[in-house]
Amino acid sequence: MAIDFETADAGRDSACAVALVRVEQGRVVEKFAHLVRPPRPTFSGFNIAVHGIRWRDVQHQPTFGDLWPDVRGILDGVDVLYAHNMSFDKSVLRAVCGVYGVAMPEMEYRCTVSLARAVWGIRPTKLPNVCDYLGLALRHHDALSDAEACAGIVLAAGSDQRIL
Repeated sequence: MAIDFETADAGRDSACAVALVRVEQGRVVEKFAHLVRPPRPTFSGFNIAVHGIRWRDVQHQPTFGDLWPDVRGILDGVDVLYAHNMSFDKSVLRAVCGVYGVAMPEMEYRCTVSLARAVWGIRPTKLPNVCDYLGLALRHHDALSDAEACAGIVLAAGSDQRIL
């Protein structure tokens, strides 16, 4: 399973997009992506420049709390959740769970940055670098594309004989 968040500002609780890609037995079986209305309408210019999402794009979208039943359903039965730079995505997940009073999912959290470095020795290890190396399509900072790329990294590592 792979996850990606985009945020509206420097606050980790400001998720404005979320995507999940579920992988079972070596293939993608489910994709979920949604714009998210963050808890405040402030979007930083830096964040807008990164992902292009503005308040007008999300003001009528559901909050993360509204989306939680769907997200939780996709996460059910998942033992390991991957993200590219997991420390960021895990901190966003923790923050939005806290804002909406839902329990942080109990599972193992792993980072595809570390995975790519360990398996292929890639440096730099930004998502576009790893995708270029593996020939994966990417629309960087589109939450679904980033989550799909992350899942692709995990699948490629699993088929590589050098995997840990």
